[in-house]
Amino acid sequence: MYRDISVSDVPRHHKSLSGRLRTEITTGLSSVYFEYSHLCTICLMQTATRIDALSRFGYALSDSTRAEILLTLREGPGYPSDLADKIGVSRQILSNHLACLRGCGLVVAQPEGRRSRYELADTRIAHALDDLIGLVLDVDPACCPAAETDNCC
Repeated sequence: MYRDISVSDVPRHHKSLSGRLRTEITTGLSSVYFEYSHLCTICLMQTATRIDALSRFGYALSDSTRAEILLTLREGPGYPSDLADKIGVSRQILSNHLACLRGCGLVVAQPEGRRSRYELADTRIAHALDDLIGLVLDVDPACCPAAETDNCC
């Protein structure tokens, strides 16, 4: 025998799922718990994925060289030697930062013979960078004492 679960049996953030969940009366709520925990796991995985993506993006932007690489690639694809010259760092340093950005999933390498061309992994990254550049932050000088002298914020 099966019974429908009432709305009161399902937490508030899963009210839309209440009509689809069923449980056997003979086994109590164990079936519901399994289905409910499975659905919560999916919700948590989606949230963790979003948080992970933001963390990777934030980590990439936390270094000025990586931020400059992303801003340069926002304008179009580039080769490591050209990027190193444009940014003003050694090729080894640029290579390390490109490896980090590849690991974060923000840039991809397209092999072209003996060279690799780097570009943003998704066009939405360029749009996100444009939005961040356009954002005006109100910096509290008490939080950043160097703001007045170094003009950093």
